[in-house]
Amino acid sequence: MPSSPTRRSFIKSCAVLTVGAGMGLPGPGDVPWGSGKQAAGQVMTVNGPIAPEELGFCLPHEHVLSRFGIDPVEPPEYDEAAMVEEVVPYLTYLRELGVGAVADCTAYSFGRAPALLRKLSEASGLHLLTNTGWYGAADDRYVPEEAYRLSAEEIAERWIAEFADGIGGTGIRPGFIKVAVDGGPLSPIDAKLVRAAALTHRATGLTIKAHTGDNAPAARQQLDLLVEEGVAPGAWTWTHAQNTPDAQDLIEVARRGAWISLDGIKTPYFANGRMQGSDTLDRHLNHLLALREADLLGRVIISHDGSSFPPEGTVRRPMDIISNSFLPLLRAHGLSPAEITVLTVDNPARYFTLSRQLLD
Repeated sequence: MPSSPTRRSFIKSCAVLTVGAGMGLPGPGDVPWGSGKQAAGQVMTVNGPIAPEELGFCLPHEHVLSRFGIDPVEPPEYDEAAMVEEVVPYLTYLRELGVGAVADCTAYSFGRAPALLRKLSEASGLHLLTNTGWYGAADDRYVPEEAYRLSAEEIAERWIAEFADGIGGTGIRPGFIKVAVDGGPLSPIDAKLVRAAALTHRATGLTIKAHTGDNAPAARQQLDLLVEEGVAPGAWTWTHAQNTPDAQDLIEVARRGAWISLDGIKTPYFANGRMQGSDTLDRHLNHLLALREADLLGRVIISHDGSSFPPEGTVRRPMDIISNSFLPLLRAHGLSPAEITVLTVDNPARYFTLSRQLLD
């Protein structure tokens, strides 16, 4: 894409924000964070940067806290005492199952609460990650009104500032970018958010987690937008990819270098006096085996899209099915211990490591 004065000004502002005036965008392996310190090659948690190998068994797409489904508000309000009483034992249970880290995908305006996540991390012993970005799915319900008048560069400046200075005065930095698109071709606002995510990645090295679902054309559109911004597919994730019926679409996108997130692993469970949820194990298994057959296991992450403290009137969605049901199923279908480690430990560590994925 040609470099306009606005775009050149944006790139210069990124340079000033991240590494000092006159130095240009940081080079690969030189991703700064606040006060001139370097976080390249590390993972940003709510308690600060850690080495990737410290994550351990990671659930890369969950909702520890969430207000999704109710009116947008920023910052959110939680009953902190009830939250701690409900969530800490559950996170402790996950740690006892062997989980070492959870990425909280609750976005701006529907419940993102970095300071509370830090308290939960300290109380449970789990590494927790939060995010920057704006959520464009759900018919744009959670898109801030100002997003329609701001340029992609101006939006990216907001998100980069959260990485450089912390979110909302907390000093807590995001560990990834969360955006979302509605069904069908990308709308103008969704395309703008994806472009802003690409610009934010260029300046920070944060991975882009893009809620896309059963929308292969939109997945390809997003990758094309990234290419226009000089960002490689390895910076982007097809989130909720399990919802697409054709594994060949996933294989095509993964072969371009993108991440495939199979993150809706569920089985029926009893809550509020009745059975909840559905069984998605076979669907996830079939997609995963197809990607494995195509030698693309190294581009896959798996999670539940669970919720440990959802809005009132809804029930917790479990985050223990991978440990208790899905991994035994994978073993029964011939996945080796090394392959399971790739899925649960190695891939998430690479996925969240700050690294700018740029085109040559």
